[in-house]
Amino acid sequence: MLRVIAVRTAGVMVPALSGRSFAVTFAVLLITVATPIFTDPLPPLSDYVNHLARMHIIASLDHDAVLGRLYEINWAIIPNLIMDVLVPPLARHVDVYLAGQIFVFLTMVLMATGPMAIHRALYGRYSPWPLISFAFVYNGVLLLGLMNYLMGLGFALWGIAAWIALRHRSPVLRGAVSTVTVVVLFICHLYAVGLYGLGLLAFEAARLAERHPRSLRILLIDALAFGLPFLPVLPLIAASPTLALSTAIAWEPQGKLDGLYLTVQLYRDVVDLLFLAVLISAAVWLARRNALRLHAAGWNVLVLGAAAFMAMPRVLFGSWLADQRLPIAILFMMIGFIGPELKGRAVRAAFYALLVGLTAARFVEVQANWQELDRVRAEFATAIATIPIGSSILVAHADHPSGTEVINQTLAHAPCIAVIERDALVSTIFSVAGKQVLGIRPSVRDRVDAEDGDPPRVSQLVSSTDGPSAGDSRYWDGWPTRYDYIFILYTERSDDNPDPQHLAARYEGENFQLYQTQRRPSHDR
Repeated sequence: MLRVIAVRTAGVMVPALSGRSFAVTFAVLLITVATPIFTDPLPPLSDYVNHLARMHIIASLDHDAVLGRLYEINWAIIPNLIMDVLVPPLARHVDVYLAGQIFVFLTMVLMATGPMAIHRALYGRYSPWPLISFAFVYNGVLLLGLMNYLMGLGFALWGIAAWIALRHRSPVLRGAVSTVTVVVLFICHLYAVGLYGLGLLAFEAARLAERHPRSLRILLIDALAFGLPFLPVLPLIAASPTLALSTAIAWEPQGKLDGLYLTVQLYRDVVDLLFLAVLISAAVWLARRNALRLHAAGWNVLVLGAAAFMAMPRVLFGSWLADQRLPIAILFMMIGFIGPELKGRAVRAAFYALLVGLTAARFVEVQANWQELDRVRAEFATAIATIPIGSSILVAHADHPSGTEVINQTLAHAPCIAVIERDALVSTIFSVAGKQVLGIRPSVRDRVDAEDGDPPRVSQLVSSTDGPSAGDSRYWDGWPTRYDYIFILYTERSDDNPDPQHLAARYEGENFQLYQTQRRPSHDR
């Protein structure tokens, strides 16, 4: 049985487990959420496989002649590099799939422990409450595969905790630690810098509201310690090719609710809504017993975060879902600032049951669906095994997409497995200047999407076999003489060969077809 100790800190009764019980509970929860990651060599996180393909190229380019004829690396100051910095060196010692799994696992650890660190810095003791963050490490943003952003979120949470822990220490020390944090967050993701700034602003605003008078000199020193660490961002972004994307902005008022839903979204709406209903019911139950306390800084996070969420565009610096990825970050911050008063054995027992039950339910939901999706991935791997090394592959979509949203999300970037397994050139690999360091060799650059746009539809392919039909040229124009293979995604089993004159069927799987072009291109390799 878990032994509970109550510690009064900052006017709030904070429950804390004994050291051994806390460690055991933490270990059980960590193993639970890590199991799906390490039981599937390629976790079905939508964008993840595309990023992992880039990791394979970076790790192998200096000794792989085939990749060297197709790809190049253009290192630059890009605020989206943490995976590129950490995974390739690891992939030179272990399998790239395992290196990716370790990266995903570290991201989840940072996300889960960040609220614990904030809570510890704020209230002075470890508490079982922030362990509730384990129930949220699987969420809609993770399923989209936005890995650099999520690792940045984890580092931002720890950075906020460090700032709080050093609040009574030298401003010079606080400023130095904060400067290092800002630079690390810039490497992770530009948005992570903003999350860190929001958290610090919320905490400092709460301190200013306290009734402890401080001299103008102290206020000025605190302001400098707060603001100066963010100054390096200005020359860094000025020297970054990402600055060229500053005009790539788009607002979409619709979809804000979708961003909120991403905090709990997994694979089935009914299960997600049940999870949300349990959370709301538990919160109401605790609030009615005055057992749910939110630090003043938490209220500030809520207000500032809501304002930023409503004001943010859908596309910022060319990155989609700029606004919709924010709520999950606000949620993890809020967990750290909550200091519940769990009085009585029944309340404490209910909390532990809720914690274990919710985490286990999320684990079962993820594990069950990933096992089913692994069948789809295995089919794709079988198709890819038939492709010769060094082939060029065009990715297209069916005119009338079929398949479930879950399967289609898994298939979206699955052709990039061919980069890892067959050293292939894939038209959808992420290689946008200012977003990634991956470049395409000049001889084949025109075969890859340079704008992260949507792949062509089948009808567009059929109408562009000899070149552009109208308007500007597109990377897939004249495809029969420029690509070796074509993956058509989101098909049905009954779909016919869309162009028998130029395509020969090679493999058909669930919701995808693989074709070989009939007229072989003149090879640059």
